[in-house]
Order: sequence, then structure tokens, then C-alpha cells
Amino acid sequence: MAGIWKRGKYWRAEIRRVGYPPQWRTFDTKAEADAWARRIESEMDRGIFVDRTEAERNTFGDLLRRYAKEVSPLKKGGADEILRIRKVCRDPIAQYKVAALSGKILSEYRDRRLKGDAKHRPVTGSTVNRELTLLGHVLNVARREWGVHMDVNPVSVIRRPRENRARTRRLSPGEEQRILAELAYSPRDHHGRFANGGCRNEWALPAVIVAIETAMRRGEILALLWDDVFLDQRFARLHDTKNGEARDVPLSSRAVETLQRLPRDASGRVFPITGEALKRVFTRACKRASIEDLHFHDLRHEATSRIAERLDNILELSSVTGHKSVQMLKRYYHPRATDIALKLG
Repeated sequence: MAGIWKRGKYWRAEIRRVGYPPQWRTFDTKAEADAWARRIESEMDRGIFVDRTEAERNTFGDLLRRYAKEVSPLKKGGADEILRIRKVCRDPIAQYKVAALSGKILSEYRDRRLKGDAKHRPVTGSTVNRELTLLGHVLNVARREWGVHMDVNPVSVIRRPRENRARTRRLSPGEEQRILAELAYSPRDHHGRFANGGCRNEWALPAVIVAIETAMRRGEILALLWDDVFLDQRFARLHDTKNGEARDVPLSSRAVETLQRLPRDASGRVFPITGEALKRVFTRACKRASIEDLHFHDLRHEATSRIAERLDNILELSSVTGHKSVQMLKRYYHPRATDIALKLG
């Protein structure tokens, strides 16, 4: 039998039964407390009771922060995922109790991200899909491992936005020179002040050159250690790539010269900066150079297309870029129609 008593202005209902965890809730009225107690006891009698305590106690933001602390650091892209989780935690959806989450609330989050607001610019459907996949995994981990009960994962019942078309952006004539000029390191004067123009991050320019010359991903470039760079033999060894396999990346003469000029950092990393820092520096440089719609990852498209012009063997090309299938390789190889026309004569 449930115990119900008044505590100040509220009514507290408590159920203790052998074989079940203690249950208690606080309500505004005695009628609400009675109704809740009868429902829980009925579920226990029929053997269908599930403990909703964690879902009613924790907010979605609590789950997101726990996931960022316990799960994200174990992933290859954990640092970027933690940044994405922090952004979601600033959204109103993070304030909902887990028990209150529904398809309607998740669809409102989806539409809010797609349309943008006064504080946030609209994002693409692909970005929203990546976020929804992350939110769905957070809720699945909470259900399976953290004892947070949900009848259904609300992410699984909402409509997903359409994915963007695959990007085919390449550097147009003159863009490479302009972006590299804006990334040139700006020295300090004798007062310690930076000179006008250029970039204040000394690692950004060489990182971009290496990306254009090798087709390495941003994460692969930033994870590179000097112990895995063999300048005499002109290759760099990647141990932990996106597809899970190690690969040796050949270095062009330009890439070798760029790496030879770099100072050696005590950490042993070739580029001791974070992915977010490189992304921001690159975005600002593009803005100063009046270059629109260019992402750092587009340099991988550019590099793959350039290397393909020098390597006729598709197996050699895939060994450089790390693609396991021709279909995936085609997403990054974008020959210019003008160049093909010149080959046709």
C-alpha cells in the first residue's frame, strides 16, 4: 500500500515493495498523488513495471554532458563531437526532462536548426542529420547502459531532412595564391605586436599546403607525429585513419620542403594545434581573401583530383587517399571539364 502524506504545500507519495526499487514522487494535490500510486502499484501487480526515476530526474542536458565525458573521448572524432554536444546543450531541448522528450520536441529542434534564429544561422540538412544521429545514440546508450527508461527513442520516429548533394568544390584559378597569402605568418615587431595582414597562427599555412599536396584529412594532419614522418624516404605513416587501417602517404617535393621548414614542438606533434583552431583560422582567411563557400575538407577534393592527374593507376590513387572503394573515391575526384577537353584535343 502506498504511503501518501502532506509536506508543506505539496503531497508526497511513496511506494515500497519487495523486489522493486523504492518509488516516490511529489505532487500539487492529493488526487494526483493517489492516481500516480494506483498506476505504479497496478504495473507492479501485472509485472510490467519499469523504473522511470532516472528519466524523470535527469534532463537531456545531463545525458549529453555524461556522454561527452564518458563516451566521446573514446571515439576518433571525439573532440569535434564534444564541441557539437556543447552547442546542443545551449539549445532549449537540453532543458527538458528525459521523460518529457517526444517526437514533437525533436522535430521542433530539427526545424529550429534548419531555419535558424536571431542567434544562430541556418544549417544544412546533412548537419542536422549528423546531430540527430548523435542525439539518438546518446539516448540509446542511456537506455541500454544507464538505466534511463524510454518506451521509444524519439529520434527514431521523426522525419529526417534531405541530405545535401555531395560537394564538388575545387579551388578556382587564383584562389590558392590568395588563401595562402592570407595564411602567411604575421611577424611581431620589437614591441611584441603583430604586423597588419597575414595570420597569427604559424601552423595554419604549412597545414594547408600539406593538405593540398597529400589529400590527408584534417584530423590525420593534426594527429601526425614527427616519429612517423620520414622526409628522406618522402612519406608519412598514418596509424589510425578514418577507415581503421594504417597507410603510408607519399610526400611531394613541396610537402617535404614545407615540413623541413617547420620548428619541432616538444609534444612531438608536427602541427600542435586543435582542429577547431585550424578551422577558424582557415575560415577567417577565406573571408579576408573574398573566397566564398570553401571548407578545409574541400582541400581533400582538390588534392585528390590533382594527384589523379599524375597517377593513372586507380589502386595507387586509392592507396594515397585511403579510400576502400571506387565509389567513395569518385566522391573526391572532380576533374575540370576544361582539363578533360584539353586531353581530348
